[in-house]
Amino acid sequence: MSELDAPSAGQERAQAEHRWPAAVGVLVILVSYALLPAHLFGAVRYGVIVLCVAMLVPVIVINPHRFTKQTTWSRRLGVALALVIGLTNQALLVVLVQLLVANTEDGPTVLLAALQLWLTNVIGFALLYWELDRGGPVVRTQRGRAKLPPADFRFPQDEDHDASPEVAAHSSKTSNWRPGFVDYLYFSLSDAMAFSPTDVMPLTHRAKLLMGLEAFAGFVLLALVIARGVSLLG
Repeated sequence: MSELDAPSAGQERAQAEHRWPAAVGVLVILVSYALLPAHLFGAVRYGVIVLCVAMLVPVIVINPHRFTKQTTWSRRLGVALALVIGLTNQALLVVLVQLLVANTEDGPTVLLAALQLWLTNVIGFALLYWELDRGGPVVRTQRGRAKLPPADFRFPQDEDHDASPEVAAHSSKTSNWRPGFVDYLYFSLSDAMAFSPTDVMPLTHRAKLLMGLEAFAGFVLLALVIARGVSLLG
C-alpha cells in the first residue's frame, strides 16, 4: 500500500527526483568494495555486495526512472540498503585501523584501501541522509510541503527567500525546492572534509549523531590511517 497522500489545493508537489544519481552512488560503493585488497578484507565483502544488489534491484524496479512511488517494503529496503552500507564501512574502518596497529601491511596497499574506504564513507552517509530526511526521496517530492515530516537538515535554500531576487529564485519558498541526492552528497563531502557542518545544519538528534559519526570516521581516515600509510611509504 502506498504511503503517499494527494496534496491539498495550493500544496504543490515538486518534480520527482531522478533514480540514477543515487543508484550510481551505490554502484560506486559496491565496485570499491570489490576492488579492495583481497588479503585485507577477505571474502566477506562479496557477501555484502550480493546482499546490496539483492536489495537494490527491487527498489530500482518500483522506480526505474524517477522516485514517484513508494510502498512500505520499498521504503524499508531503501533504508536497509543505506544502513548495510553504513555499517559495513564502519566495520571496514575498524579492520583497517587494526591492521595499521599491527603494522603488517605495506604503505601503498594501506593508503589505497584508506582512500577507497573514505570515498565509500562519504557516499554511504549521503545515502543515509538522503533516505532519512523529510521522509525520504519519494515523500519529499510527492507530498505537499505542509504534509512533509519534520526536516532533519536545514539547507541554505530553506532560508534564502528574503535574499536578493536572483538568490531567492532558488529558495524553497519561491521555487518549491526540495533537496536531492546531489545535495546530500555535497554536504556529506563537506562534513567528511571539515569534520563539522558547513552550510547545512543538523536539526534532530539522529542527524547530529550521524554527522558526528561521519566526521569522526573522516578524521580517523584522513588524520590517522592516511597519515600512517604515507609514513610507511618512506
